[in-house]
Amino acid sequence: MNRLLPLVAALCLSSLAAQVAKPESPIKITARAQRADAVYHQGEKVVFDVSVTDEGRPANGMIEWAIVKDGLPTDQKGKAELANGKAVAEGSLNEPGFIQVRVTYRLGTAPKSPVVVGLGGAAIDPTEIKPSLAVPANFDAFWASMKKKLAAIPLDPKLVPVKSPVKGIESFDVTAPALGLQISGYMSKPIGAKPKSLPIILTVHGAGVSDSSLGGSAGWASRGFIAMDMNAHGLPNGQPKQFYADLYAGPMNPYRYEHRDDPEKAYFTGMMLRLIRGIDVLTAQPEWDGKRVIVFGASQGGYQAIAAAGLDARVTYFVAGVPAGCDHSGMMANRIAGWPKIAPMKEGKPDMSVVEAFRYIDCMNFATRTKAAGCYFTVGFIDTVCPPTSVYAAYNQLTIPKEIYNDIPSGHANSPQASEGMRQAVMKYVGK
Repeated sequence: MNRLLPLVAALCLSSLAAQVAKPESPIKITARAQRADAVYHQGEKVVFDVSVTDEGRPANGMIEWAIVKDGLPTDQKGKAELANGKAVAEGSLNEPGFIQVRVTYRLGTAPKSPVVVGLGGAAIDPTEIKPSLAVPANFDAFWASMKKKLAAIPLDPKLVPVKSPVKGIESFDVTAPALGLQISGYMSKPIGAKPKSLPIILTVHGAGVSDSSLGGSAGWASRGFIAMDMNAHGLPNGQPKQFYADLYAGPMNPYRYEHRDDPEKAYFTGMMLRLIRGIDVLTAQPEWDGKRVIVFGASQGGYQAIAAAGLDARVTYFVAGVPAGCDHSGMMANRIAGWPKIAPMKEGKPDMSVVEAFRYIDCMNFATRTKAAGCYFTVGFIDTVCPPTSVYAAYNQLTIPKEIYNDIPSGHANSPQASEGMRQAVMKYVGK
């Protein structure tokens, strides 16, 4: 039975409650390491320049600051009087990793007055960050078994023509059976492209529930690719936005925790196998040049990009923006794991059944297996969703040509510069 049917049947019919946006504070806090690249060595003092403005003008008063290690507290903290809206904070770390300064400015003198918080980040020997746990001895055997199960399911893709939003591009709504949930995406390619003339790009999604992007696939196709944008859950495309919103608010909200103590049944295992099936569909297209396959995504999409490269030798290049799924066992090395921070903690100790299960679904370990020709990463120095230490824990395991964009002022998002770097990396790889 198609696992999609119960999900759709359980769709909550009521609309989501309206979200009321909070007014933006006129107080702005910036904190930036004095060193331009914000990269330091272990034990070095890191000095942060702090600036606080109120409606664009220098603020007065006190700040409180604390140094955290990817969110974990340290004993480094202090207070400072603002002078013309400026102050400094300082800290250090005696191990490879990342620190952030958390700056608090209180709006009033009462102890319970509202506060505004700002963050700044710095890297400490980031290329020396080690994996928190080794690759499981039977990692390859596990995935060989799962891929064998997928291969036993006939490909049988369904390509339904849809109107392309870009002139000169033909587009299709694509589904194909996989292990459990189907794959679902929009595929696009230039009309009249010659056989064996085009590289492939598969774009994949961050966390949440949505349909695939027809405009995204058509846009990449207009740049000379066979392109498919594939939603993460095999959901039907082209439904009203509320359809996906209700699924995420209801039966699909906890998808990431499904069978998290069982690597064979875990939701993310199926997600990674759907990547392979998506590549199966794309490489069956006669226009594929037979050489180049790119996987591109951010956050959960970055998780998928790294996994695809580690699991499928056809992937020749991948782009992972602020990737999730890195260092699931970080707490074993006194670090904060990347999203989805999958192992529950009780009395300061992780559920080891989950830690052990997700060693098979960790970007640190997928990264050790890829033989791609190259890759491009981005990392936010103040990312609290996918901490930068977790990203580097995976990045450092790569033995292929690699590049990483240190997005110093960014949290869990790609700045315009990082986003452009991701796109340019793809075009450079294909020689355009």
